[in-house]
Order: sequence, then C-alpha cells, then structure tokens
Amino acid sequence: MKFGTSGIRGLVVDLQGHASALYATAFAHHLLHNSLAKPGDTVFVGEDYRPSSPDIAATCVAALRRAGLKPVSCGALPTPSLALYAMSNNSASLMVTGSHIPADRNGIKFYRPDGEIDKADEQSIIRIAEELKAKPTDITPGIAADEALLAKELFAARTRAILPPGGLSGLKVGVYQHSTVARDELVETIASYGAEVIAISRSETFIPVDTEAISSQTVCLLKSWATKYGTDAIVSADGDGDRPLVSNETGLPLRGDLLGMLVAQFLGAQVVVTPITSNSGIEHAGDFEVVRTRVGSPYVIAGMNEAIAAGNHAVLGFEANGGVLVGSDFQLGDRVLRALPTRDCFLPILAALFYCRQSNKPLSALVAHSGLPFAHAGRLEDFPSEVSAALMDYLNRSDENIAEWLRSIGSVSAVNKTDGLRMVLTDNRILHLRPSGNAPEMRCYVEAEDEEAATDLLHQGLTLIKQWAIDC
Repeated sequence: MKFGTSGIRGLVVDLQGHASALYATAFAHHLLHNSLAKPGDTVFVGEDYRPSSPDIAATCVAALRRAGLKPVSCGALPTPSLALYAMSNNSASLMVTGSHIPADRNGIKFYRPDGEIDKADEQSIIRIAEELKAKPTDITPGIAADEALLAKELFAARTRAILPPGGLSGLKVGVYQHSTVARDELVETIASYGAEVIAISRSETFIPVDTEAISSQTVCLLKSWATKYGTDAIVSADGDGDRPLVSNETGLPLRGDLLGMLVAQFLGAQVVVTPITSNSGIEHAGDFEVVRTRVGSPYVIAGMNEAIAAGNHAVLGFEANGGVLVGSDFQLGDRVLRALPTRDCFLPILAALFYCRQSNKPLSALVAHSGLPFAHAGRLEDFPSEVSAALMDYLNRSDENIAEWLRSIGSVSAVNKTDGLRMVLTDNRILHLRPSGNAPEMRCYVEAEDEEAATDLLHQGLTLIKQWAIDC
C-alpha cells in the first residue's frame, strides 16, 4: 500500500483483508494517540460502487471497533458528503474508494474531525502500520449502524443553497451517471434549481472515469449525447464524486482548472490555492492572489490553512482535475456557504451551469473568453513506475539531459521542479511530466496557444515517453 495524492491505494488483491484492517487500525491508533478522538468516539465509514468496496468497508468497520472506536456506516455516497457529515458531528471518517482508477484497484481516504489528513498524519499512520505489521491482525469483517440518509440529507441541503431558487431554469442538462456515487444526487440537485435533467448511461458495472485526463472514448460519448439530446451541458463526476466533469453544448469537456477559476470568480475569492499543474494563466484571471503547491489535496489544504493563518478571508482551493475545496466561509447573498476543505464536484458544476444561465451564453463562450492558454492533459496507463522513475531521474540530473530529450520538440527556457518536471519552451509552450503518486501511470500536461498546438505537443510528449520506455 502507498499513500498518493489523497489516501492509500493499491491493487484490490493487496488491499482486501489484512492491509485494509491494518491501515484502519493504524488510523484509529493515530486518532487516539494524538487526542483527535477518545475511546468510544464515532468514526463514519463510506464507500464507492466498486465491487470490492463493501468488503473493504466491512473490514475497516470491524478493525475500527476492535481499536476502541464506534464505526457508523454511511453506505455508498460522495466523498464530500461523507466529509461534511463527519465534520458536522466533530468526528473522524474514512472513505473506501479508488476514485477514477480501474476496478482492480481501490483505496482508503482518511479524515480527522476537522477535515482531510495532512502529510504529517500520513507519516504517523504509516509508522504505526509498520509497528502493527509484525503482530497478528484480525481481518474478520463487521457491520455498523447506518446513517446514510442523514449524511445525504445534510449534503443536499448544502448544495441546494449554493444558487438562488430557479437558478438553472431553462437549461437542459445531461447527467452521465455511469458508476459514480454522485449520480443520483447530481440529477436531484440540478433538477431542484429548475433545469430539465436527462439521466444518461447508468451502469451497474464500475467504469473508471478520469475527469482530468479524459479518454477519447468518453469524449466521443459526450459529443454523441450532446447531439442526440440537444443539451446545454453534460455533467458527471469520478467514482467517489469529488472531481467534476462538465462538457459544453457540443460535448467538449471543459478543463478542471477553468472550472475552479470560475468558482473563484463566482464566490469572489481573495486567495486561490492550486497546484503547479493548473493553467499558468490563472494568475491573470481575477482579482485574487494565487498560491501554487505540489499536486494533491493535502498540499492545497496546507496552503489554504497558511493563507487563513496569515489573516486572509475568502480562501478557496482547486486542483487541475476540477475538485474544489472551500477553505473559509463565503457569503452568497443571504446565504452562507460553509467551509468544506475537501474536494467537491457539485460546486464547480453548479457554478458553470449558473454562468450559462445568467449570461445566456453557451459554455463554449466561457472557454473562448477565459483568456487562458489552451491546456491539455493525457496519461500512459499501466506504465511501470520504475520506468517513470528512471526517466525523471535522468531529466533531473542536468539541463543538458533535458535539452537532449526535448531536442525534437523545442528549446527550454525555464524549468520548475515543484512537482514532477514542468518545462517552459522558448515559444512559451509548456510540457509538464509527472508520474502518478499511487498508480502505474505517467501523466503529461501541456499548454499552447491553441487546441491544435496543444494536442500536437501532448502527442509529441507522450511519444517521447513511450520511446524512453522502449529504449530502457
């Protein structure tokens, strides 16, 4: 098991049984040892729709109980819904989910009573797990009292207070349901604002939908549905409902960082915290200060906390995948949007649809007038981690190695090593390489002056990576 950008992930065959019991126990010990919980305190447990999630959740429930805590099940629900409910009850929680990765993998996200764990918490949990590993681990599953309905009702109340009544009336919106735990809530929430909602392609088989590196197959589906149903937008989310997918009236997806920027404008944020992989034009996109971090919600949350500690108000975070984290309370007319420092897909989806309704313009106009460089992202799946590591080691060794590797694409004017390797070319194009932190994937992010140039640069970058693997 390995901690990545958010929680631990690994192959199902490795996580089921011993590993899930071990890490749930380590999490419980971490809470108790650091006075984040007392014996008998409640810990809420949620899950996504992966075939392995109920079994792993049951193992975690029993492990938490044996460790002296009181587990309560919230069933299958979006991660932000679980986090909101747990935080409202001043309780810790854990979510069994692998997010967007294939069903043969899964993971666990951990939350303290005040929100998502940070990197120091991760190190503590890892250390405790190492200490417990040598001892016998009971992997007997358990059951717990269910409060799923209460958790969902609380989150529904939050999402239905973001926009004014009737805020989406006149829009026709498709919801690509697939196997995301947010599928029913998305339909209900968008319809509650007066939009005509069409539920599309519900699946009982788990489908991994990555909202950042969106597959060509998914784009083709979105375009066909946009034509078939005549929608103003088609929206969806990843497996656990913390990352949004929004496509325009033609079915073309909007970048997640563009959605995050739109939320910042919608809420009137003063400080925006976002990873280095988000679009480089965000600094010039609004009257807000931009703080850049490494990739991963723990880093974004740490950046938001630092901004708040420095006396800032109206602090927001978002990632390039579109997941938005609300660091402080925001006033929305006579309504207050409370802080929720974990990724949420609902807020960016509603903000994008509200823009469409208020401006009476298609979402394609939002992209056209955003002023951002055109950005694109892709990934190589099942790409051996050792090959990614070897490539990054070679490139980080010297500027000469970078120049030689990129010779067929262009010359480099600047390099940023905040997370992975972000290379700015002399013509202002950007090529950013970053191995996934919790899956055998190599991710590639690009920016260029237009879509054709960005698509070409992404193809060139991925081709160079593939050639490196062959040469190795």
